[in-house]
Amino acid sequence: MKKLRVLLVDDEIMIREGFKKLFDWETHECVVVGEAADGMEAITKIDEEQPDIVIMDINIPIINGLKVIQLSRVKYPSMAFVIVSGYDDFSYCREALRMQITDYILKPVNYEEFGSCIDRLKISLYNNEVKEKPVVKKERVITGITKYMQEHLSEDVSLHILSEEFHLNSQYISQLFKNEIGVNFLTYLTNIRMEHAKKLLLSSSLSIAEVSEQSGYGDYRVFTKVFKKSEGITPSQYRRDFLSQ
Repeated sequence: MKKLRVLLVDDEIMIREGFKKLFDWETHECVVVGEAADGMEAITKIDEEQPDIVIMDINIPIINGLKVIQLSRVKYPSMAFVIVSGYDDFSYCREALRMQITDYILKPVNYEEFGSCIDRLKISLYNNEVKEKPVVKKERVITGITKYMQEHLSEDVSLHILSEEFHLNSQYISQLFKNEIGVNFLTYLTNIRMEHAKKLLLSSSLSIAEVSEQSGYGDYRVFTKVFKKSEGITPSQYRRDFLSQ
């Protein structure tokens, strides 16, 4: 898997330096290709570098972060944006969701949580790539496996089951996830289950237990624990916060 190219946008130099020095980009197969201190410079750098991922503060000079993203989306619809901000305000989260921003992280940055965010980005970028690009021979196996997982989310999905379904060694399948998507099997499975659960929470009146079951968790207590670790709030809070706006 090629390294993902990252652009850092924040008017505080200490924040940009913190990202460069305190986060292990190499381990997450990413490389920082540039940085910007204001919205105008960000737009220029985005055009010059065309990064895979832009880490963006909202409150930056000249042009604010959300406007930069809105303008950039027109030219680069598949580019991934992550908001990193000191604003703990749901109105910003709602606007970010409307603009299909991948994640919203609060300052001060927890770099362990940020690593999980990068893993989610890898999965999102991989899924977009599968939709947009013709399938080549090497990709057919992993594409078939991820499609099977998407279609059987409510069932027990394990490396052993995939091994039997696709007649492949489980270790080989495990390595495919790391090589082709950049995350391990369990991270990918948890991510797609959480995304499915969030859609159900917002688009249906199913109980938490029913959402849990349809997302592949027989025990809603386990589901709630995994959801809170992934999203920072419980499923009930997620539904209540978003639907109350």
